Amino acid sequence: MSFRSICAVKGVRAYGVKEGKFGLALIHAGGTAAGVFTENLVKAAPIEFMRKQIKKGRLEAVIANSGCANAYTGKRGYNDAVSMSTFAGSALGVEPDCVGVASTGVIGRYLDLPLIQRQCNQIAIRVNRSEEAENLAAEAIMTTDTYPKHALVEREGFNVAGITKGSGMIAPNMGTMLAFIYTDAEIDPKSLSEALKLATRRTFNRVVVDGDMSTNDIALCTATGESGKVNPVEFSPALEECCRLLARQIAADGEGATKLIEVTVTGAPKEDAAARVARTIIESPLVKTAVYGEDPNWGRVIAAAGRSGVEFDPNAISLWISDGTGQYPLVRSGEIIADLKKAKETMHGRKVIFILDLAAGNEEATAWGCDLTERYVEINGRYTT
Repeated sequence: MSFRSICAVKGVRAYGVKEGKFGLALIHAGGTAAGVFTENLVKAAPIEFMRKQIKKGRLEAVIANSGCANAYTGKRGYNDAVSMSTFAGSALGVEPDCVGVASTGVIGRYLDLPLIQRQCNQIAIRVNRSEEAENLAAEAIMTTDTYPKHALVEREGFNVAGITKGSGMIAPNMGTMLAFIYTDAEIDPKSLSEALKLATRRTFNRVVVDGDMSTNDIALCTATGESGKVNPVEFSPALEECCRLLARQIAADGEGATKLIEVTVTGAPKEDAAARVARTIIESPLVKTAVYGEDPNWGRVIAAAGRSGVEFDPNAISLWISDGTGQYPLVRSGEIIADLKKAKETMHGRKVIFILDLAAGNEEATAWGCDLTERYVEINGRYTT
C-alpha cells in the first residue's frame, strides 16, 4: 500500500469530508503528544482549550473543522470547542479529554455544531488506514489552499509524517496553519515536546506569506510508539525534516502566489540573528513584488536585511540568486558584480532563491515565503463574502 503521509505511521487511521467551505477531519491515533500554538494575544477558542488539554501529554484522536475559526467567540466558543472533543470522543470510543481540537476559517463567527456533529458521526465509521483516507483528511482542513499538503519522512525503524493547511495570514510565530504530525517512534513526552518546539522554530516559524499572525495556528504531534523506542537524537532531525517539507508547501501555496521564495542567510553571529534577517527579507512587500515581476531589483534584499536589527558590515556582505539549479553572484564582499540579464533569467521559474552571507559569524538559517500578486488582494478583499 502506498502512503503519502500520516497513514504511513503505524497506528494512524483517518478520514475527512468537505461540504462547500465547511470540512471536518478525524484522525484516530493514540500516544504521547505535544503541541505548539499561536503567539497571537487573541487566541481562538480551540487554542485556549488545547493549551490545557495538551498538558496531559497524550492524545487518542484529533478533530479539526474548516470554514469557521471559532475565534473571538467568547465563552460560547470555548464550550463549542469542548463539544467538538465530546463529539469525536463519543464517535470514536475514546475519552474526550484525550481528543485534540482545531479550527480554521472566518474569525468572529460561531460554529455550526449540528453540522459538525453530523459530519463527525458520518466519517467516524469510515476512518481507516489508506492513501484515500489521509488525502480526504488533508482536503477537509483546507480553506484557501489550492492543494492538500502531505509529508513523509522514512527512517530506519520508524516514520514521521504529517498533513497541514495554510495559505494566507501566515507570519513568523506560526501562521493560519493547522499541522497534524504523527510518528510510530516511542518518544517520552519531554523529548517529544522539545523536538517539536525546535522543529517549529526552524520551520513553521520561518514561513511568511503576508506578515499577519493567526489566531488559530496549531501543530500537534502524536507518537504512537508502535515501532519501539528511538533515540531522541535520531528522532529530532526526522521531525524537523517533516515540518520543513510541510512549511515549504505552505509558502509555495501562499494566496495568489506564483513563486516560492527561499532566503538563506549565512555568516551570522547567531542562528536567531540569521533567521531574523531571512524573515525580514521574506516578508518585505518590495522583495515579494519584485520577485513576482521577475525584476532583479536585488537592492531591496540588502535594504531589507539592513532594517532587520542585526548588526553586520554592509561593505562585507555577499549576495547570490538561484533557481535551484544555477547560482549567480550579485554582490561579493561589498562589490557589485551583478549580471542583471542572468539574474532576470533566474527568476523565470517557480522558485527564486537568495543566499546572503553577512560575513559576521558562522551561523545560518533559511526562511520561506512567496511573491505578492494582484490575486492575493482579490482573495482577501472578498474573503467573507
